[in-house]
Amino acid sequence: MIKKILISQPKPASEKSPYYDIAKEFGVELVFRPFIKVEGLSAKDFRQQKISILNHTAIVFTSRHAIDNFFKLAKEMRITIPEDMKYFCVTETIALYIQKYVQYRKRKVFYGSTGKIQDLIPTMVKHKTEKYLIPMSDVHDDTVKNLLDAKKLHHTECVMYRTVSNDFTDEEVKAFDYNMAIFFSPAGISAFTKNFSDDIKEKVAVGTFGPSTAKAARDAGLRLDLEAPTVECPSMTSALKAYLKGL
Repeated sequence: MIKKILISQPKPASEKSPYYDIAKEFGVELVFRPFIKVEGLSAKDFRQQKISILNHTAIVFTSRHAIDNFFKLAKEMRITIPEDMKYFCVTETIALYIQKYVQYRKRKVFYGSTGKIQDLIPTMVKHKTEKYLIPMSDVHDDTVKNLLDAKKLHHTECVMYRTVSNDFTDEEVKAFDYNMAIFFSPAGISAFTKNFSDDIKEKVAVGTFGPSTAKAARDAGLRLDLEAPTVECPSMTSALKAYLKGL
């Protein structure tokens, strides 16, 4: 019986989140507690990559973390970002977040509709002469690089932030009474296996989002009960709802 679910993400900002609908519909308690946290690179660490921000004419943002750490590094390195810099974002929400740092002008900000870099590339191809800089996490693969190479776009990937374990306190470990835990990254799986005993791991149903997270769960020997996304359930909330309905 699933009564209490640990969601390894920050608590949703909006009360209209589908997670709250799930809690109400199925009578389950949802607790939001990130297993990982993001730390920005220092200017010293970034300089070791020997990448010049100002040698680029466009920035590709795949997350708010990328935006925060790009502008934080620019400030720390005393770099003035040119007003004609172009920004390409995977969603409108991420694009609007840029307003936190610069005056928002639509003619310089472009965005996709699905959150996938693949759907942003046609727009980038229309600006083929740009020199794209792509801030990334230390945990990434060559998917973006390969996609841009295939379109012969001029681009540079750089690490601007890293994902680290957000360790649990002894009290949290002792009080662990969840029936299910939901993970969104391999780093979250790693943090879980590091913090909790085999006895706890065997009892907890595990849900994962993304193929790399599912693989990490299997490699760690966890019992994988729920995988998302699927064609029928493209989001974790829709997958979780379907799972709870089937119990």
